[in-house]
Amino acid sequence: MADNLRRLVSNEALRSLQDKLESWLREYNANSCDQNLNHCLELIEQVAKVQGQLFGILTVAAQEGGHYDGVETIKSRLLPWLEASFTAASLGKPVDSKVPSLQDTFDKDRHKESGIRDIQQLDADLSATRNQLNQVQDDMAETEKTLEEPKNRSAISLLAAEEEINQLKKQLKSLQAQEESRHRNSDRRRSDKRGSERRRVELRGSEQRVSDLDKRSANQRNAEALCDYEKQLRTLKDEIAVLSAEKSVLQGRSARSRRSHSRSHSHSRSRSASPSSAKARTPSPNRAKLSSVARKAALLSRFSDAYSQGRLDAQCLLRRCIDKAETVQRIIYIATVEAFHVAKMAFRHFKIRVRKSLTPSCAGSNDFEDAVSDYIICHLDLYDSQSSVNDVIRAMNVNPKISFPPEVDFCLLSNFIQEICCIAFAMQTLEPPLDIAFGADGEIFNDCKYRRSYDSDFTAPLVFYHVWPALMENDCVIMKGEAVTRRGAFVRWPCVVTIHPKCLIHNLQNGILGMQVCGHVYVKVGAGCWN
Repeated sequence: MADNLRRLVSNEALRSLQDKLESWLREYNANSCDQNLNHCLELIEQVAKVQGQLFGILTVAAQEGGHYDGVETIKSRLLPWLEASFTAASLGKPVDSKVPSLQDTFDKDRHKESGIRDIQQLDADLSATRNQLNQVQDDMAETEKTLEEPKNRSAISLLAAEEEINQLKKQLKSLQAQEESRHRNSDRRRSDKRGSERRRVELRGSEQRVSDLDKRSANQRNAEALCDYEKQLRTLKDEIAVLSAEKSVLQGRSARSRRSHSRSHSHSRSRSASPSSAKARTPSPNRAKLSSVARKAALLSRFSDAYSQGRLDAQCLLRRCIDKAETVQRIIYIATVEAFHVAKMAFRHFKIRVRKSLTPSCAGSNDFEDAVSDYIICHLDLYDSQSSVNDVIRAMNVNPKISFPPEVDFCLLSNFIQEICCIAFAMQTLEPPLDIAFGADGEIFNDCKYRRSYDSDFTAPLVFYHVWPALMENDCVIMKGEAVTRRGAFVRWPCVVTIHPKCLIHNLQNGILGMQVCGHVYVKVGAGCWN
């Protein structure tokens, strides 16, 4: 078939056919009838030869397709064309130009098939789109249901938050009212004591400095401490000048006292027997006024550091010997409470000794109490903190909650106890003095005094045990403490507390307290039993 097609292409009959048609057209009017017929027959013969070759190629191509290939094409295109051609030839009519050619019929069939395929594809896409739309609608319905639940929860939490904010606002207003009343009371007390316009101006300035110090951040404390140190340096310089003047006065007094030898001898013996033999030195009265606010801020910073750093260091020391975290926290809290108690007792005794020693030199003075306070402030280094540490350890050894633990020696906490004793002793020199709040296991939790520890049950109303005491100034909370709250921790079960025979009287109050909290407490003393 390919050879026949190649021969047909190489034959020049088709090329010469067009030339002959053009030549016949030019000569048609000049030729006779016989000449025109001869030209027409020649062209018919030449076209018949080409048709014969094309039909041969068609036959070979159909045979190559087998029995079934090409049948539809022949039926749809060749047979209608042949029928129209033979019908026109038999009737003597020309072939209708509207009869579709083979190529036109093939193109129509192809377009028809492609249109059917496109319609089917569009139907499939439409059904898939409808399925996707139904799926999206179902997802939207589920999403709306899921969004309604967090919306309701958020609305409930918002209402709870608003209620809590209102409660906090009320508490803030009450605290502000307490603070204002405290400031008014302190103003009246100080104005009654001093009574002069200059001291009232200094009082207003000190209160303003207190408010400024409360508003400043922790990054400014170092600068304030440095400024306070400079003020203290200037105050010390003033004291040196005052002391030099007092030295000359005392030398004159000693010269007059030598005239009566026996009186001078007895007086010198009484002064040498005094625990503070150098009490002739009178401190500057401006020392306490200039540094009272700074001393308070410094003590609050030391107390905060003791809670944030010293307490954790003490816990690390105790955890080496005791595995239970609750026991460790109870020991540290009791050590802090006992340190404050012992330091306050030591301050009372120290103040009595200072009064006795200053009575001969300040007899008849109107500001005797101020002189005593200023002297204690200037001589805080005379406080015997080691003796207080020993007293605290002895009190801890007889405490029924932590008494005689076989795992640890309380001497490990000597540094921590000494720091708390020094802080508590210095806090007694303030006006008004600072003290810790009383705390008992089983008391109702107070948000104003304490904050709950991280492992607490935040719905429990009672305090299971205390971790750190709250710092108080009169009835106002200066610094919050920390407590652990547990629900169901105070069930009324009988408990037995073993107490050393020598410390029965000391622990009687704690036993009664345990009876109030736990129900029935049996205090065992030696072989006997006290109920």
